[in-house]
Amino acid sequence: MMKSIVVFKIAGTNSSTVRLKYEGLALLFGIMMMIVERKQANMVKLNRVHLAFVVLLMASLACTSQTVSISTPDPNFINTTIAQTISAALTQTAQPGIPVTGLGSPTATQVPTLTPTVTLSPTPVFTATPVIPQITVSVATNCRLGPGKVYDRVGALLVGEVAEVVGMNPTGEYWYIRNPDSNNNGYCWLWGEYATLVGNLSALPIFTPPPTPTPSPTSTPAPGFDVSYDSLETCSGWWVDLRLKNTGSIAFRSISITLRDTTNDTVLSLTADSFTNNDGCSTSSTKDVLNPGDVRVVSAPPFAYDPTGHKIRATLTMCSNKAISGTCVSQVIEFKP
Repeated sequence: MMKSIVVFKIAGTNSSTVRLKYEGLALLFGIMMMIVERKQANMVKLNRVHLAFVVLLMASLACTSQTVSISTPDPNFINTTIAQTISAALTQTAQPGIPVTGLGSPTATQVPTLTPTVTLSPTPVFTATPVIPQITVSVATNCRLGPGKVYDRVGALLVGEVAEVVGMNPTGEYWYIRNPDSNNNGYCWLWGEYATLVGNLSALPIFTPPPTPTPSPTSTPAPGFDVSYDSLETCSGWWVDLRLKNTGSIAFRSISITLRDTTNDTVLSLTADSFTNNDGCSTSSTKDVLNPGDVRVVSAPPFAYDPTGHKIRATLTMCSNKAISGTCVSQVIEFKP
């Protein structure tokens, strides 16, 4: 590219010339032409106003015949003007509808500050548990010498009472407690059906129950009977009826009756292997065995006279075998018919 030198006369000063290289103007013009050439087919033409401005600027610098009073040119001013011109041209030639992405600082997105929510837990309420195990009942319960009804009763735990627990049986059904009815710190076994326990039960010892008490043998009733005066009857004589009851454990199969009228010393006797009741003159009944618990009316031998008002002593013997043998029991009574 050809270089030219233009000499301007600075007015108001001593005659001096300032050489200004034309190559600056040429560079500016070349840049503008490159912008126009690189424009895309769909882009609008370079704004004619800006192009005209550049042409006028070049013409005023190159062709004016008027003396121009200028100061010494500032290179920074020239560079700034060139940059502003290029920026304006690029803005005007941008394709409509396509945004120009700037290089500005990114906008910071405000991050919300999260405030933690504090959840307050309710303060637990602790109930003191007694160290020594204790027992109460909802129904009054007997306390016995052992875990079961076969043992004797020695006390009772009533509703509302509290007793100390010192042990348990192997099955856990009975509790060994201080007897609430004992004055000498005695102990007894309490059934746990209606019981409520508190305290540390894990350390309770397991006690072996005492031996089951041997029931007393039932004594066998000794052979025996009761006898009493019943009535005085008559038919071809007079006789007394006696009421018998077997109160013993054996049956009777024979009887012996002896009557003694102590008023006139008359004695009558009768022995039989059955028990006969004469009812009047025509009716009689007989029973061969008088079993335990049986009641029977028997007739004594008749008097030849009316013994009414006399003192009579009766001796009766009943035996387990016939003919007044085996086990025999005797009774003596006195009466007045």
